[in-house]
Amino acid sequence: MEKAILLAIAASFCTATASVCQRLGARSDETAAFDLWLVFRLARRPVWLLGIASMILGFAFQLSALHSGALALVQPILALELLFVFGYLAVVGSRRVKVKRRDWLAAVAMSAGIGLFLRVASPSGGRPHAAGSSWWLAGLVTFAVVLLALAVAFGPGNRPGASRPRRAAVLGAATGISWGFVAALIKELSSHLGGDLGAIVSSWSFYALIAVGAATLLLASHALAAGPLAASQPGFTILDPLSASLLGVFLFGEHIRTGIVDLAGEALALAVVMAGASVLSHSCLIVGEDGSPSCLPAGYQAPGHRNQLRELTLDPTRDYQPAGAPEGAIRNRQPRNPATKAPNPDTRL
Repeated sequence: MEKAILLAIAASFCTATASVCQRLGARSDETAAFDLWLVFRLARRPVWLLGIASMILGFAFQLSALHSGALALVQPILALELLFVFGYLAVVGSRRVKVKRRDWLAAVAMSAGIGLFLRVASPSGGRPHAAGSSWWLAGLVTFAVVLLALAVAFGPGNRPGASRPRRAAVLGAATGISWGFVAALIKELSSHLGGDLGAIVSSWSFYALIAVGAATLLLASHALAAGPLAASQPGFTILDPLSASLLGVFLFGEHIRTGIVDLAGEALALAVVMAGASVLSHSCLIVGEDGSPSCLPAGYQAPGHRNQLRELTLDPTRDYQPAGAPEGAIRNRQPRNPATKAPNPDTRL
């Protein structure tokens, strides 16, 4: 059990690193439609490739963890990924928009809530393999959810700059559900780890994992390119273990506790998750990029809220007028060389 716990923690750290690195590599590639070539463009960026390497390492740790421990033990620990991501945001995020205490509390609430839900539900029992018809049904449902998310994110009326956090959140939710399906495939494949290499490569789950994993990687790339990491990451972290646990019940015949006390605990855990998600959705890490005046530092006024906030958070050399100052009064004025190239406007995670 201790081995599975350590492997699961290592997996969550690797996947958090992967999310941050891929967001850094994809943040300048916002698209208004689904783009099959996005991954090929991103593959030319070293930081994105570092994220892919970290993701593969995370898969290896997760595969080993699921081989050593139960799904009910491994998946709640993987929810720690959200805390690792916010740790990265606190260290390498914007110098102007910081991770606030309520953001940390929301992240902790979401991670603790999902962990509590899976612990109270405590899936148990089950079989090592699932019937082919069950796999087809689970795959079709997952595919339908992804198509619906793509329609919402890239459907008519969506412009490249419109509601970036909303688009990232929708795609992040679909990606989390897809990762849950990938986790089920990893669980299926883990049953072959006791044999030789031939037993692994001869299993259908090995090739399904490659195909589904590649498609989910493309979906995750769109989610990370769509908007701030704080918008897409909750979907990655929360819906992945939830969908994986439901698939464990459906595919592998695991049992979930349904007593009155257990159901009450599960409902409370889900309420904590939703409360944390609600608080996080109003974080300046998310709404700050869309120009919310509430994210401006005290002492500044914002005629043209969107432009001033984006310039304030993204351009540390910009001059601003304090609230109540005479017209034309500028704080922290610094001479500029007109020939100097302006900094890259997109420096946010």
